[in-house]
Amino acid sequence: MKKSLLLCACALLGMTAEAQTARKLTVSLTPDGEANIQVFLPQNPTGRAIVDCPGGGYSHLSMQNEGTDWAEYFNRQGIAFCVLKYRMPKGDRSLPMQDAQNAIRTVRDSAQAWGVNPYDVGIMGFSAGGHLASTTATHAPAEARPDFQILFYPVISMNERVTHKGSVVNFLGDGRADEKLVKEFSNDRQVRRHQTPPALIIMAGDDRAVPVLTNGLPYYTALRRAGVPAAMHIYPSGGHGFGFKSDFAYHKQMLAEIEAWLKSVKAPKADALRVACVGNSITDGAGIDMADVQGYPAKLQRQLGSGYLVRNFGVSGRTLLNHGDRPYMREKAWAEAKAFNPDIVVIKLGTNDSKPRNWDNYGKEFAADLQQMVDELKALPAKPAVYLCCPVASADVRGKQGDNQIRDSIVVSDIIPAIQKVAKKNKLKVIDLHPLLDPKSDSMQRDGIHPTPKGATAIAKAVAEAIETKN
Repeated sequence: MKKSLLLCACALLGMTAEAQTARKLTVSLTPDGEANIQVFLPQNPTGRAIVDCPGGGYSHLSMQNEGTDWAEYFNRQGIAFCVLKYRMPKGDRSLPMQDAQNAIRTVRDSAQAWGVNPYDVGIMGFSAGGHLASTTATHAPAEARPDFQILFYPVISMNERVTHKGSVVNFLGDGRADEKLVKEFSNDRQVRRHQTPPALIIMAGDDRAVPVLTNGLPYYTALRRAGVPAAMHIYPSGGHGFGFKSDFAYHKQMLAEIEAWLKSVKAPKADALRVACVGNSITDGAGIDMADVQGYPAKLQRQLGSGYLVRNFGVSGRTLLNHGDRPYMREKAWAEAKAFNPDIVVIKLGTNDSKPRNWDNYGKEFAADLQQMVDELKALPAKPAVYLCCPVASADVRGKQGDNQIRDSIVVSDIIPAIQKVAKKNKLKVIDLHPLLDPKSDSMQRDGIHPTPKGATAIAKAVAEAIETKN
């Protein structure tokens, strides 16, 4: 009787484990099927998905230990898991890059059928697969860029003197002697503020194949300096290639830490309203440590909640004026903001336009240039609601040259009236931030121009109230 009960219990346990995966399928990414993803869909989906890039030095793939062995672990958490079989570059780096980007696109395109949230698709990679994953995170266009990244003992540098030489040879081919190409695909040098997604990096300190100090650690440092949320675990031992091996001394600890980190990465709802924050250094978060956490757009995300997806497209020092010294509409960020196809756009520009070299020469063009920006936004498929912000008050700060002086008097007498004029003409909401912060208070940094985290909170609150009132 006891034996029967034991057998029954074991059978039920096996059924429970098997039930974590509800469906398996293989989807080709190339006409010949050479590149594909093995998809493991969970029984109880949370909406999260991960595209996995196994390692193998860009010469082969460790499809089990760094691939399919992880499926049950992620499915148990309700995460769809997709193992990527990517093509070997053999000197043509575009092949694996295309495959990884197409895998992300495929998951997002299949979101409804697979129970996936298109705003919660991450990438994971091991060794050379970690290089491919981080390349996707730093180089891919927005529609193919992951929302988070998990990297195991990743190849980051393409300098063959400090990294895994075989990966460099296979990925760059004859181009490995080209310093510009080496820099372009050494991903610690390609981290982009507000664009590169949050990361978890896992390594062993005694890894001799891919040295920690010249690969994973510089990548973490670059993320941290850019204000991108990142976590790093360096275990004392384990070497290279431990993957999902149960005999890795820190296996259980590693799994628990991955699970905890994933819970800390919050995603908006699948039907969230997209909010684009367009602006200069105040939007960018200049002078604020960890701006992607403490800047006003990040705080706006927390204020609005999961029903909104807020993205920061701020670029420091930019002007609204197209003939200004650093025009925003000529920046890549402007093209990316439009490609985001936002439902809501918050424009906060004008501070740098007040400088003598900008306003005294081109100030009469301000309203027309703002109208151009509004018109380009109106032409987007989403037909976004546009909010125009009056610049925050600032202390008159003089640079090394007189024509570099930010003049709050010009903001008040000329720039704010121009903003209000365009808003009235287009029936747009104006958010008056000018009286919100005292330049001499602790809401502003010592320069009297840029807000502190406290000031960023006040800006986020004012913008959130305006958005929520209308929506």
